[in-house]
Amino acid sequence: MTLDVYRGSALDRAKGWGDLLPEERRRRAVEAARDRDGEALWSLTEAYLTLHGASGTATSPRTLKAYRWAVGRFLAYVGEQAVNLLRMTTEDGVRFVRTVEAGGLSPASTRVQLAGVRLFYKALRWAEASQAAPFSDVQPVRDKTAAWDKRSPYSEAEVRALLDAAEPRMQALLLLCAHGGLRISEALALQWADVNLAARELIVRSGKGGKRRKVVFGESLRAALASLPRGEAVIGGSYPAAVERLQRLCGRAGVSYRGHHALRHYAGTRLMREGATLDDVARHLGHSALETARIYAKWSEEGLRRRLSGW
Repeated sequence: MTLDVYRGSALDRAKGWGDLLPEERRRRAVEAARDRDGEALWSLTEAYLTLHGASGTATSPRTLKAYRWAVGRFLAYVGEQAVNLLRMTTEDGVRFVRTVEAGGLSPASTRVQLAGVRLFYKALRWAEASQAAPFSDVQPVRDKTAAWDKRSPYSEAEVRALLDAAEPRMQALLLLCAHGGLRISEALALQWADVNLAARELIVRSGKGGKRRKVVFGESLRAALASLPRGEAVIGGSYPAAVERLQRLCGRAGVSYRGHHALRHYAGTRLMREGATLDDVARHLGHSALETARIYAKWSEEGLRRRLSGW
């Protein structure tokens, strides 16, 4: 194989496969499958996603990382089981997914795994290396844990405890997620050029499909941002480092660690509790569907419970 897998942009990498004549693309894909060449098979999958996926070149690095993880795990399984990649059947697909579930992978991670291998086989069919679709009818075991039980937000008291124990930069990050409703990836990527302190609004550029949205914010976040030094990135840094910082902060503050996303859930829950409509919540958090925002109504039921307690 002579493909240059990781140099240049996603489109440059995709052209390594896309510019080949169909016969040559098929030959290389078959050869990579025969040798279980992980690098070449991932580059084929990425090329298909870039050229034919719904997000194209705007596919986020996080999504690419998740799919690459899924393809890598699958290829390891195939090697252990001596399965013919190009002739996998639906029964083989079911066996793989059940093996993944039995291995203790969470339902959410299992769904990512399944999405990754489905994409992988779409890429093989695009290359005409195989007509197999072993995962097209395979479904993971239904998750019995309700969504609101898995995504419990931090409470008002917990957010306050975290803010009290945090230094200025961490306070700003906490408020970007807990008041601004940003995803951690959005908060880390935020640039000063997209922040208007006077108008108390910022532009969020999401990795999810390359979307952008305007987020308005209150005085607490304005003051936290105003205290930071100016540069290019407002927060910056890597995701693993942000996770480690929040874990340490939770330890100091005596708060159970639930990740950065629980701060975003706090924003949605607080908005619902204070009377915001589902449309307001969805717009603030950048949800494309109102149904996604409905989960916050479940978490805000405590207010209704208190109102009815005296009836």
